[in-house]
Amino acid sequence: MSARDDTITAIATARGQAALAILRVSGPEAIGIANRCFRGADLSAVDSHTAHVGYVVDIDGEDIDQVVATVFRAPRSATGEDVVEISCHGGDLAPQLIQQSLLDHGARLADPGEFTQRAFLNGKMDLAQAEAVADLIHASSTKAHRVSLSHLQGRYSEQLEDLREELLELAAFVELELDFSEEDVEFADRERLEKLLRTSENLLSELLASYRTGELIRDGVRVVIGGRPNAGKSTLLNALVGRDRAIVSPTPGTTRDEIEAEAEIDGLRYRFVDTAGLRDTSDAIEAEGVRRAEASIAHSDVLLYVYDITEGLDADEEAFLQELGEEHPTLPVVRIANKRDLVDGERPSAGLNGQAVVISAEEGQRDADAVAPVVMALRDAVADGLEDTDASHVVMNQRHRQHLKEALEAVQRARRALASGAAGDMLSLDLRSALHELGAITGEITNEDVLDQIFSRFCIGK
Repeated sequence: MSARDDTITAIATARGQAALAILRVSGPEAIGIANRCFRGADLSAVDSHTAHVGYVVDIDGEDIDQVVATVFRAPRSATGEDVVEISCHGGDLAPQLIQQSLLDHGARLADPGEFTQRAFLNGKMDLAQAEAVADLIHASSTKAHRVSLSHLQGRYSEQLEDLREELLELAAFVELELDFSEEDVEFADRERLEKLLRTSENLLSELLASYRTGELIRDGVRVVIGGRPNAGKSTLLNALVGRDRAIVSPTPGTTRDEIEAEAEIDGLRYRFVDTAGLRDTSDAIEAEGVRRAEASIAHSDVLLYVYDITEGLDADEEAFLQELGEEHPTLPVVRIANKRDLVDGERPSAGLNGQAVVISAEEGQRDADAVAPVVMALRDAVADGLEDTDASHVVMNQRHRQHLKEALEAVQRARRALASGAAGDMLSLDLRSALHELGAITGEITNEDVLDQIFSRFCIGK
């Protein structure tokens, strides 16, 4: 990342037709540069947190657009530096011309995430909160938004910081004992230390266990719809997402490649994947579709296996599902007995792994209640860890997961060392290792390469 003693600018809103666009300027010369581009109030003399109507002019003094310039003086700003936000008319041209004027008057185009990085470096937020900014921007479901907002508000960081403070205090006492080892004195309360290590282990284990839930919240639940040709897979997909996403035809083998569509259910994003019908075929293209379908099933979060209720599951299908259960024992499989509208009250056999869900996907395209049992089955399949989950206890970040894993292992080593009466230097080493890993999450301990990697994933202007 570039040096922080210069002034940066960027367009903070997306391109395209809109009522308004916003540009941001941050740095030691932010107010002066904005003032040289602004015709109206003297921005260098106005109070902080005040908005002023005027015109932005180009390097030659020609008007570009009527704008509202809002001044935020350091340190009471988003970045901790002097900041000016300029609201102009939307579209592509006016914001680009205003940005060029700011550049011509001495600002530099911001790097991706540089505004948020400056906020972190100036103590406006910790690293976990900064990463939550990007998560919030990219949140694609209500649950993802809730978790990201909780992390941005600092609730997740607070519990890590509280834990780190207690460990740091006890580590200091353990190290003090090492300085007075010849006097054979104890400064650290062993009972309190053992209790804290046990509490730390429980919290870290809980956070680590939440990562699977966090993945589903962040990425969505990948639901593969599989089964024989003409079982009604495409019809079910259309019914679940409420629109005609897949082509429906009585001709077997119509679906030859994966078709994806999304829907939000109870605040969670579901990514439905319609696949080619599973059967032996001499058609090379259809055979490739079948191969992809089988590969997709193996990488799904939930499998909806659809079959025709009038025909039932044949021996090959039962064998396929049995083998699938052995190879992927944690994969939830929901059997869907489709085409209920073609039978009179008849229910299918339960099959190998429990009762099938009986529906009519055809009716579901006209009435969402007809596929409500499928939605209920999906909720049950992913309910573990998602119901009444405290958003501040959900980990969605792979970097955090790795540091939590290392911290947990260090805490477990420390507990074993304490229980065995090991030398204080070994205990101190494990405590310091845990402190290091926790500090790496919130940014107390970091390095420039890590920061560059994290903030390079942000959009420009944030």
